[in-house]
Amino acid sequence: MTVLGYAPGAFDMFHIGHLNILRRARLECDHLIAGVATDEVVHQAKGKRPIIPFAERLEIVRSVRHVDEAVPDPHVDKLDSWRELRFDVLFKGDDWRGTERGNRLEAELGAVGARVVYFPYTLSTSSSALRRLMSIPS
Repeated sequence: MTVLGYAPGAFDMFHIGHLNILRRARLECDHLIAGVATDEVVHQAKGKRPIIPFAERLEIVRSVRHVDEAVPDPHVDKLDSWRELRFDVLFKGDDWRGTERGNRLEAELGAVGARVVYFPYTLSTSSSALRRLMSIPS
């Protein structure tokens, strides 16, 4: 049985934390799809516009050797992404674990037979930290 994995993200200002999640996710599935959030989704979910344009973020993620396929992710609600892709497991950073949105995600995906796997959040680097360093408003 083939395990289809899904790793959604903004992947803005691609950094080691993004690479860590994609590398680890690939080890947990047979086929890894990375969902690159559209600019509109990033703005809706995070309240800020990405620095790197969507087309460039998509191309960067497509070029990562751990990714089998990279697709646009036009959904804030990952259950909508599941309806489209029918993945078996969704990968997230563990900053979601135990949060209201993480618990909701686990319940919604669990109801359709998918699971959520969390990976350690890379504390040393984040897009928010890079924005602060560059004095870009969040």
